Amino acid sequence: MTDICFLSIAEASYLIAQGELSPVELVKAHLKRIDDIETHLNSFITILDEDALSSAHAAEVDIRSGKRIGDLHGIPIGVKDLCNTKNVRTTIGSKIMSDFVPTEDATVVKRLKSAGAIIIGKLQMHEFAIGVTSENPHYGPAHNPWSTDRITGGSSGGSASSVASGQCMGAIGTDTGGSVRLPAALCGIVGLKPTFGRVSKNGVFPVAWNLDTVGPMTRTVRDAALMLNTISGHDQRDQFSSHRPTEDWTTSINQDIQGIRIGVHRDYFFDRLGIDVESSITAAADVLEGLGASITEVSIPLMDLASSISTTIIGPEAVEIHMQDLLERPEDFDPSVRVRLEAGAVVSAHQYIKAQRARTLFNRNVRTAMETVDVILSPTSAVGAPKIGREMVPVEGEFETKLTLLSKLTRPFNLPGVPTISLPCGFTSDGLPIGLQLSGRPFEEATILRVAHSYEQATEWHKRRPPI
Repeated sequence: MTDICFLSIAEASYLIAQGELSPVELVKAHLKRIDDIETHLNSFITILDEDALSSAHAAEVDIRSGKRIGDLHGIPIGVKDLCNTKNVRTTIGSKIMSDFVPTEDATVVKRLKSAGAIIIGKLQMHEFAIGVTSENPHYGPAHNPWSTDRITGGSSGGSASSVASGQCMGAIGTDTGGSVRLPAALCGIVGLKPTFGRVSKNGVFPVAWNLDTVGPMTRTVRDAALMLNTISGHDQRDQFSSHRPTEDWTTSINQDIQGIRIGVHRDYFFDRLGIDVESSITAAADVLEGLGASITEVSIPLMDLASSISTTIIGPEAVEIHMQDLLERPEDFDPSVRVRLEAGAVVSAHQYIKAQRARTLFNRNVRTAMETVDVILSPTSAVGAPKIGREMVPVEGEFETKLTLLSKLTRPFNLPGVPTISLPCGFTSDGLPIGLQLSGRPFEEATILRVAHSYEQATEWHKRRPPI
């Protein structure tokens, strides 16, 4: 049964289409997997076992009747618990919203259901998605399946741990400063942040409207493309939703990468890395060069200000969302989240506008750099997953806070809203996953998926399973 849980979405979908695997069998296997290991991982806030089995039976009847909808029909998917689910509580990882039951699905959930996907549960997360660890005081910390005393990363921590451990085949995460890519890297899976506006945020609780992105988390690059096929597209209910046409991102994924130009920004992304991380990223670049890509160094002015710009934008936007509760129920917030929100409250209008102007300049610099390269390569995280409960993280003999260290390498790509993917590229000496980050030009998801898939197929990292 465990082996079924580690099939890729593409593999399971093919077997279902051929009548060799039933959605009921698949969902039962995953529910058993959840039952067996959830006490070790705490990936879920709500498990939808009865609903999932009912949906699996319906999917089986439809597929046997020749009414198969597509690649996700009958596939168990988890959803981060800030996406509205009709008649199912959506806590946003908080005490304040613990009893909230939406009356309709978020657009991303509607699209998954319309494609026949089976929502197996609502996934653990950092409170209000404001944090990088998924150490949640209300629902308990999410645990990394590679070493359960380690964090999963955040804020989509349950999404990452559930996929990595075979509790579901794919998951939805959200990314404002790295919250899809970072937990994907720390848990050894694929996390895709699409172009800003590519996937609707309607019905998804916001962190910062100008930076939030919804994306898939899977065990393979092809699976991420399959999920993106389903969840992308214009939505008139999301004011930021792009009118760009969607496409089948699997059609070009097998093309070689001969002639692809890959840029490396060494001054920023390689200045302070764990030794194992640096060697793994360097080796990954060598693999891509061996596959026909060219590697060149790039420089992006203002890169060292990216985190400060991001913080100055996120803070005021986030505090505006939570202002009433901060005034009326401050004690119900995770203290670390409340401190970050209160810091956002003291950012002046002048500082916010100045940050937005700096963002415009920074984004222009990114566009200029990407006129000479097709993809920018970098590490996703400077270190492997830190231990739960430890605020300071060692790197190169010095200590930094988890927030500062873990968000540094992901935040720059939220500012221009460019598509960025993280995928496994090695392990630390402690046996913890290392993530490779690839960023492309706006709405060129096809390019980063193609490069990521080429690397994935040339290596074995994605085939490893966590000990849990």
